Amino acid sequence: MSIGLIYDTSQLLLGEIVWREHYYHLKSCGYTLRKRYHPDWTPSWANTSKNVHDCEDALHLLRSACGRAYSSSAIQHHLVADATRADGSVVAIKCVDVTQPQNDIPMLRHLSSDKFTSNPRNHCVPIFDILEPLEGSNIAFVVMPLLYLPNSPSFGTIGEALAFWKQMIEVDSSLLLPLLATESHRRISTHEFSETHLFDSPPHPRDESRTRDFSARVKQVYSRTTKPVKYYLIDFGLSKVYQPEDAPFLKKPPWGGDKTVPEIYGSPDSPPCDPFAVDVYCLGNYLRQTFLDGWDGMRPMNPQGFEFLRELIKDMVNQSPSNRPRMSEVAFRFDAIVAKQ
Repeated sequence: MSIGLIYDTSQLLLGEIVWREHYYHLKSCGYTLRKRYHPDWTPSWANTSKNVHDCEDALHLLRSACGRAYSSSAIQHHLVADATRADGSVVAIKCVDVTQPQNDIPMLRHLSSDKFTSNPRNHCVPIFDILEPLEGSNIAFVVMPLLYLPNSPSFGTIGEALAFWKQMIEVDSSLLLPLLATESHRRISTHEFSETHLFDSPPHPRDESRTRDFSARVKQVYSRTTKPVKYYLIDFGLSKVYQPEDAPFLKKPPWGGDKTVPEIYGSPDSPPCDPFAVDVYCLGNYLRQTFLDGWDGMRPMNPQGFEFLRELIKDMVNQSPSNRPRMSEVAFRFDAIVAKQ
């Protein structure tokens, strides 16, 4: 089903203008934005009988679903666009203001080092390129894979969903196990993956029901069982690297995207808290909302068959941070529970 249009599609939204302004710069670097962002763009439906809903250039940036997108608020604030490389592949480009505190380029460089990329359990989004700001500008661009939300298309079996759980748990445990630990307060709702190999044709970045040229509907032809998917974590603007000598690891609230973390938002003057225990809570809460209980009046993504993991999730979201398992224990318990099923 096509996504409804509730704005004047013939005009760029305020947040889209940055992409038009950098169109030729990105093209000179090998990345061509969609024609909507060409400085001389004219709507393809203008002065024609075309239905605007059938015009590819009517869609702004990537997609949104219930307020979520490539990076939750990133699309809402137009921080990510899709572009085509010379070889025809489509990538995502993130616009980063390097003067802002949540500039995640240093962390992305760190997570792209051999130490992490050589680890098969690493699920941090890979970086293809980083374009430094032009002279007089504070805008950099990070080029990464074009990714999709984890439930698009929906999980077909409990086993497919458990494969997602395992990857999300193992990436956290693999990051937290080394002495040089990375505390990553990501938007837990945006675990994403490259889904194009599941369809007969690569989906459009903004409307996944259509082909990229909007000439036809896409059809899912493979399941995640027959063609396993790799999931990635994104958005590391609030992450921090801790050295062993930094122990005890404490961080002063408020921070993070999950507003239900009790030690952060439980009182107006919360003391410094353990960021690793917060990571455990955030992941557990995401899995609880998505697969068990739902959130904000919405049903869970896959509402049946996951009660056998309830006890583990309950421990992960314990109101007392000291009573939560460490992420390495979560990984061990998850494997043991699944092995018994």
